[in-house]
Amino acid sequence: MSLKPSGSATSPNGPNPELYPDLAAAGGLHAALEQVTIELGLNLVEVWSASEEPCEPAASGASNGRKPLSIYLGSQERWFSVSGWSRGVELVRGATKDLHEVAKAAAAWRASASLHDLRQLCPFLTFGELAEAHEHGPADAVAVKWRLLREELRDDIPFPAVRDLVEAAYAEPKLKQLYPFTSHWGLHFSTCTGWPFTWVVPFIDPLRDGRFRVSGPNRRTVIDEADTAAEAIDIVVAHLPDNLGPAFAGTASDMKREFVAETDGH
Repeated sequence: MSLKPSGSATSPNGPNPELYPDLAAAGGLHAALEQVTIELGLNLVEVWSASEEPCEPAASGASNGRKPLSIYLGSQERWFSVSGWSRGVELVRGATKDLHEVAKAAAAWRASASLHDLRQLCPFLTFGELAEAHEHGPADAVAVKWRLLREELRDDIPFPAVRDLVEAAYAEPKLKQLYPFTSHWGLHFSTCTGWPFTWVVPFIDPLRDGRFRVSGPNRRTVIDEADTAAEAIDIVVAHLPDNLGPAFAGTASDMKREFVAETDGH
């Protein structure tokens, strides 16, 4: 659920003065935000913009894995579109024409305000059920993701066999503890809940003849093929990594960093 930039309202000479006279007068988004935060009595907010460097080093960001709030400027109309990410998950997004509201949101985001508190303070911000589950922890995120995926597949889909595949995977405890996602109708199981996901667990692609192909860790490596969903799940379980546990909050990049740190420690 990533937020795409709404377009650039800036030029080498700065923000479009017709749409953003306050930014142009202050000398840019960050300077304008600094003025607003002082006016509101807030701490200097930390944000990313589509065209500028962050106000402060990323290392000084909020706790709970939150990255600096991202801000995109509308190109046709005055809009500040914001997006808040934490551990590979976009938790909040929204759009407002008021820079004061952006400053309030950025300050509350940096102070680790809950999603409900953020929306109460800044009604222009929105979040979904899955984002709220991520806020509660990886176990909740995994449970809600499985439920939403199963509900989604109740509708008509190009590969109805995927429905049986998901139900068979959900019935397997070793896979039910992982974070499921689909790509080109293939069913994947991530050991982390944020993007980029891990690919260490074999994944399953539905075939046009109703059978299944199990591959991993990449699409070029085929492990085996199966006639039924249950057989495909058995193949995945037989090729699971050792010491596999519940999905953790974070990304595949986090796992790599932890592995490097442990290796360097030895």
